[in-house]
Amino acid sequence: MHELDIISTLAGGFAAALLFGYVCHVIRLSPIVGFLVAGIVVGPTTPGFNADPQIAAQLAEIGVVLLLFDVGLHFDLQELGRVRSIAIPGALLQCCGSFLVTFLLMLCFSYSWQEAMAMGIAMSFASTVVVTRLLSDSNELQTPTGNLAVGWLIVQDVLAVLALVLLPSLKGIEATSWFSLIGILEIAALKIATLVLAVFFLGGRFIPKILHRIAETRSRELFTLTILVIVLGLALLSSKGFGVSMALGAFLAGVVIGQSDFSVRATTDALPMRDAFAALFFVSVGMLFDPVVFFDTPGLFWAMLLLAMFVTPSLAIGLMLLLGLPLKNSLRVGLCFAQIGEFSFIVANLAKRADLISESLEHVLVAVSIFSIAICPLLQLSIDPIVRFARRFSRLGWLTVSRFPMSTTSRVQTAIDESIEPISEFRTVVVGYGPVGRTAAKLLSENGIHATIIELNPTSIDSIRAAGHRLVLGDASHVETLKAAGVASAVSLILSASNITQTSNVIRMARLLNPSIQILVRSAYIGQCQELLKQGADHVIAEESEVALAMAETILRNLGATAEQIDHQRDKLRSDLS
Repeated sequence: MHELDIISTLAGGFAAALLFGYVCHVIRLSPIVGFLVAGIVVGPTTPGFNADPQIAAQLAEIGVVLLLFDVGLHFDLQELGRVRSIAIPGALLQCCGSFLVTFLLMLCFSYSWQEAMAMGIAMSFASTVVVTRLLSDSNELQTPTGNLAVGWLIVQDVLAVLALVLLPSLKGIEATSWFSLIGILEIAALKIATLVLAVFFLGGRFIPKILHRIAETRSRELFTLTILVIVLGLALLSSKGFGVSMALGAFLAGVVIGQSDFSVRATTDALPMRDAFAALFFVSVGMLFDPVVFFDTPGLFWAMLLLAMFVTPSLAIGLMLLLGLPLKNSLRVGLCFAQIGEFSFIVANLAKRADLISESLEHVLVAVSIFSIAICPLLQLSIDPIVRFARRFSRLGWLTVSRFPMSTTSRVQTAIDESIEPISEFRTVVVGYGPVGRTAAKLLSENGIHATIIELNPTSIDSIRAAGHRLVLGDASHVETLKAAGVASAVSLILSASNITQTSNVIRMARLLNPSIQILVRSAYIGQCQELLKQGADHVIAEESEVALAMAETILRNLGATAEQIDHQRDKLRSDLS
């Protein structure tokens, strides 16, 4: 493998992903479509520059590991528990239904049962990236509807991780060897259980301590390397030591770190490369696409596209209606699932390496993904017309929009509403927990104002929690840290540390997240005040001026000045220093 081949593959793949991803963003399509098209453009089936598929696939493995780590990092059992009455049974039944329909469809096209199972698994999962993007674009990601969709995706993610572990076990099993299949599944389940217990009991005890010790160094480079060593190490251990997918090890590493105090910092400091390698993963998948799929297997392609864009969302919508969710909410969530994405590709890649599916079937999945992801956002435009149509026929007595008891609907809606964190009427975010930040937070707390502390030093964790404050351990110069602290809904932001890195960037990002937030900034020097005010700060307090005022007040008091004289001189000095 020549180093020029690696560099040219990276440069060409990233450049094409950037170009077509930007074009898709401009025309309001998912960037994933652009990444897949970029793969087609730099792939072997099109003229011009051709990247090396083998190199791209090997580098994309890093993207798969980081993608699964990120899924585990944001895996929230509490969030899943709040919407469990709909998300768990709905997602389970939807995935089983999509699998069964695909399985039977593949058998009708005369494929083997192993191919039918692999394709059924691949067609059962929607793209987390696409769903969250659609909900974010419609400002519904933080609503009850968005929380339900996220809970549904969590269940799908868990099923997908299990599928990645069990898929290689299907290799070599004949159609009549169902007992052999059960035995292999039992062995695989035992391996999974052993790995999970080892990671949670041993990793859960030692990994946070290791991260705590490294975080005390205040070195971002060492912290990033530590995260990567843990993720890649557990991924390698799961593959070599337990004979299961590397994806499971990466997922478990994410779950363990996500339950610690370092989840936000891991997201902001250690995963910037995730998006780049994830984009390369989609590029490598696009390179597998061959237009011959439209000529060799046109019937299978159109059948799979219909299944992804009609059968799967119909199953999801029907299940949500049966569970008592209103029609509009059911449509909003269900139509987001009218596509297949990253997990389908991961499953397809693993199935191909295990000789469970052929290249032509992988080409079908790629083609279905490109078309479904491109068309899926357009389906959201049909929600309001469908609701109006249903209401019109409901009034005529031809169609009943909701046939379910009010008690069921109320119970389900309550379960969803509980997933929204109550926001206090006045909430402040304090950056830094030194003497100034500690005093500000204490004053706020004594006046009934909830303070969220952003702190980079892990040694302050115990004192912050003992004081009853909410903690976000991370760097305030990262927008993800500000989001996790609730800056978007806070009333005020206090930058209590004068040495905050990139203070101007923190102010600008806070203004973008929340234009109406009040920003109070501590500055080391008077000369910085005007610049910080221009950047968007509402009030800036300089240490130089406060020290000068304190010294002047002490001198005047020693000289016997009256209180009125001290106040007058203080006002005069403050005016001169400003």
